Amino acid sequence: MTRAPGPSAPAAPPEPADTLWTVPNALSLMRLALIPVFVWLLMGADSPGWALAILIVSGLSDWLDGKLARWLDQSSKIGALLDPAADRLYVIVIPICFGLKGYVPWWIIGLIVARDVLLLGTAPLLKSRGITALPTLYIGKAATFALMSSFPWLLGGQIDGIVGTVAFPIGWAFLIWGVGMYLWTLVLYWIQTVQVVRTLPRGMAAAGTADR
Repeated sequence: MTRAPGPSAPAAPPEPADTLWTVPNALSLMRLALIPVFVWLLMGADSPGWALAILIVSGLSDWLDGKLARWLDQSSKIGALLDPAADRLYVIVIPICFGLKGYVPWWIIGLIVARDVLLLGTAPLLKSRGITALPTLYIGKAATFALMSSFPWLLGGQIDGIVGTVAFPIGWAFLIWGVGMYLWTLVLYWIQTVQVVRTLPRGMAAAGTADR
């Protein structure tokens, strides 16, 4: 008597393709290319209005590339690196420009940059345990969102008239909220790193990705 086949195991989710030329990746590359354009408009041409337009376009493309990756099934390993890399560059380059223009005090910019530098210190410790990155923390996503939201509002605050009057306090609210969460994620990631170092032997094979 032939035994009926049992229920098949659920299929594993497909691995992201290692493809550069996708629509989401093109948007991420565009965001990276717009960084020097933003710097020139703000620092060279002294045109905060056009620099603000660049930030708005960059923010919309940041939201759109993730949506398109899911809608078009175009997730890729390269895209998983390009998108957070663009975020990191914006979070560092824009505050430095704002500091040079006098929009934001340098001690706040120092906190933002120092956080990313200190976070890099977890990489060799994790690598010694065979881990490329820690799991994503949603508070980290919220911190990046708040900081990225604060930049156009703060820039809009430099425009004369009602636009500047309304945008300035909103930008500072997002900035304070974002910096606070940004620093808290540093503490959380270091706590996780210490736990990994204590519990895993050296060279243990593991992998992960994180949008921090």
